Amino acid sequence: MTGNDAPGFGLPPVPVVTALTEPFWHGGATGRLLIGRCRACGFWLHPPGPVCRRCLSKDVHPEPVSGGGRVRTFTVNHQPWFPALPTPYVLAIVELDEQPGLQFLTRLVDCPVETVRSGLRVHVRFEPHGDVHLPLFAPEPSVAEEA
Repeated sequence: MTGNDAPGFGLPPVPVVTALTEPFWHGGATGRLLIGRCRACGFWLHPPGPVCRRCLSKDVHPEPVSGGGRVRTFTVNHQPWFPALPTPYVLAIVELDEQPGLQFLTRLVDCPVETVRSGLRVHVRFEPHGDVHLPLFAPEPSVAEEA
């Protein structure tokens, strides 16, 4: 690796896609956030796994979720780790609407850092990097903004 390909330069790193994670990382190409779900008991699984953590069934398959959720917790990063990612930016744990505890680490976008709070309603957006589509989240418009 040289120049902007070296760690710490350019865009944020893109994950290595495996057979197990492919639906999650590629679903954004069609605008869908795909999360593993057990067909035996209905439990949502993230991170993806081959076996349901609730009932131990192997009948787990990716299904689309609504893409809506709430910020559980967050941090504002001021360190310029990636020059193409302007600081400050917000890293957050978002809990999806489909199930309590169904959450993952993401970046918030289109949101001034001073307006971020726990409980903020957000919705998924995708940032393409080749065939990987990073799921990012932005605040949902308030009722006042929609009127």
